[in-house]
Amino acid sequence: MSGSYDDSVGVEVSSDSFWEVGNYKRTVKRIDDGHRLCSDLMNCIHERARIEKAYAQQLTEWAKRWKQLVEKGPQYGTVEKAWHAVMSEAEKVSELHLDIKSALMNEDFEKIKNWQKEAFHKQMIGGFKETKEAEDGYRKAQKPWAKKLKEVEAAKKAYHAACKEEKLAISREMNSKADPALNPEQLKKLQDKVEKSKQDVLKTKEKYEKSLKDLDHVTPQYMENMEQVFEQCQQFEEKRLRFFREVLLEVQKHLDLSNDVSYKNIYRELEQNIKTADAIEDLRWFRANHGPGMSMNWPQFEEWSADFNRTLSRREKKKASDGVTLTGVNQTGDQASQHTKHSSVSSSEKNQSYPTEWSDEESSNPFSSTDANGDTNPFDEDASPAMEVRVRALYDYEGQEHDELSFKAGDELTKTEDEDEQGWCKGRLDNGQVGLYPANYVEAIQ
Repeated sequence: MSGSYDDSVGVEVSSDSFWEVGNYKRTVKRIDDGHRLCSDLMNCIHERARIEKAYAQQLTEWAKRWKQLVEKGPQYGTVEKAWHAVMSEAEKVSELHLDIKSALMNEDFEKIKNWQKEAFHKQMIGGFKETKEAEDGYRKAQKPWAKKLKEVEAAKKAYHAACKEEKLAISREMNSKADPALNPEQLKKLQDKVEKSKQDVLKTKEKYEKSLKDLDHVTPQYMENMEQVFEQCQQFEEKRLRFFREVLLEVQKHLDLSNDVSYKNIYRELEQNIKTADAIEDLRWFRANHGPGMSMNWPQFEEWSADFNRTLSRREKKKASDGVTLTGVNQTGDQASQHTKHSSVSSSEKNQSYPTEWSDEESSNPFSSTDANGDTNPFDEDASPAMEVRVRALYDYEGQEHDELSFKAGDELTKTEDEDEQGWCKGRLDNGQVGLYPANYVEAIQ
């Protein structure tokens, strides 16, 4: 239980046992660590909430941008509608992630904050009341035993010193017997010294043994008192551990969208919208509206007419380009009936509006080879240069690539380009270095 004494160096070698005087401080420190862990958990949840918010914003921006591109692009039927449904899914999922962010901050974060305030009570002189109570409890429990232990160590030291002195006296006496220069009186003194050292050894040994008995007598009470204080610390820590487990389960429920009915409905609806896309129907529609299925007034034989030979104005020619009625072609059998069917188009079908036809020429083709390689986007709006804005770092950031900036929390820098779709901004440090940094690591300086 107590430390051993190394006679060669004359110091006590202490152990790492809880029962050693002062080793209770680890259990006291755990109380302070509990308060710090509460703060760390709140920071963890707060950072995750920021990530959820940023992800929701990115989903919304992505859906808005691509919805506009799809709406401006060619429309060929139900598959494009299914594509549109994918953007709608992103908007709905974005709302769910904003709900996660709100739940993390308004429920989980606040719950930890309130529990920490109720569990740890700050003192005017610094520290926490719970820490001081544990410290005082351990000191009170150890005081009687520590006093007896000090007596044991002193008695042990005296006994070991007497043994050492006895050994030295005996050695001197043995050496003197071989020295003819010493007279009997000197020999008598050495012998008396040996006798006295032996008596000192017996006295110190008796005192050492008595002090150990006294220490053993108070040890059971010491252990009981220390156990009592330790259990109080254990109960306090148990409350924190159980609370953390409860909070983390709540966090798990908020983060887990797999059991959310609305989340499942989003993808069930998306699946239905995609499955309704019918490639055959789209091809049939395109054939009827832009292909061989379109109606045609085939040329027919026409009798000569004086009115028909008049010169057409440019405006009448333009009208005629929309559809010329020709007659005079003799047809028989199925061909005649088929052409008759194509020519008998109702006025409502003739007036039906279809997507504007596009040319194969490179100058007017939105899907030219340049666009196919991803170099340009026919639907992108002209990007306007971003205004430079001064921002302040909220957290430390160490650049992972050669084109990333590094800064400490509180540093100021200049944002030169707005946040991209991946959540990165371009900026410039005060030393002139230009690079990228995560947008959610800074805030604008008001």
